[in-house]
Amino acid sequence: MENYFKEFLTGQAITLQQMTSSDLEAFVKIESEKRSLLLANDEIPFPNTFEDHASFFKNISGKKEEFIFGIFEKSTNELVGSCGVYAINWQNSTCFVGISIGEQWQGKGLGTDAMKTLIHFIFNYMAINKVKLQVFSFNKGAIRSYEKCGFTNEGILRNEIFRFGQFHDVLLFGLLREEWNHIG
Repeated sequence: MENYFKEFLTGQAITLQQMTSSDLEAFVKIESEKRSLLLANDEIPFPNTFEDHASFFKNISGKKEEFIFGIFEKSTNELVGSCGVYAINWQNSTCFVGISIGEQWQGKGLGTDAMKTLIHFIFNYMAINKVKLQVFSFNKGAIRSYEKCGFTNEGILRNEIFRFGQFHDVLLFGLLREEWNHIG
């Protein structure tokens, strides 16, 4: 049991924490970066206003059916991104996850560390059997990261997203509790 106290929301290089109003400016900066607009959202990549981000930020609550965490780099306690659990289906014991990492911290393993920490939270503190996500086929770095976390490609939504002047596939990934227990 003592191990759970040490590991709770803590990865190798990051911690998952509730964001506060002092994190709003850094959150808006990360979510407004070009890579975030183009890789993490299937809507038209038009930048949200500060007020849009502030409204989303103010509605984050542990009392809802989605859980959004700030990803903080351990040594500096700097906000490097966010991740969350959403679309929870309690009847079928499934949920979706999503993650966004600021450009300057991408490619350093922080996203993989954060996703593993989020999955650990889900499978140890929520009655969830399957974690799902969607990723654009051209987001090769994210695909590698999800595979390192144990996710399996379960399907393809063909020509699902329009980016860079053409249609691209969206890949569907899933991770079962029993698979995580073998690798987690």
